[in-house]
Amino acid sequence: MSPTNPAEQMPLPGGSFRLFITRLGYQGLMSLGMIENPLTNTKAVALDNARMLLDDLIMLQDKTSGNLDPDEGEHIEKLIRDLEHAFRLAEEQAAESEPAESD
Repeated sequence: MSPTNPAEQMPLPGGSFRLFITRLGYQGLMSLGMIENPLTNTKAVALDNARMLLDDLIMLQDKTSGNLDPDEGEHIEKLIRDLEHAFRLAEEQAAESEPAESD
């Protein structure tokens, strides 16, 4: 039987562009209220934060253009497309849930 190591003793992954943008994508999903925040165990919509993360991913895509391998390029393109779609849906839901102004 092999001894088990506590999580805090395990090395953290890093240095992978694909993993980096995936982590940004998870933050975007949390900001859109699509997945739970693992620290609070709650879902909350923060459209400003989601927009910031999307803008950051688009900036990364622009700044790394021509320097990514095909898999990385496809991954960031799909991630941006999926988050933009989810962002539009969240915006629509937020607009529908706002109380109507009375004249």
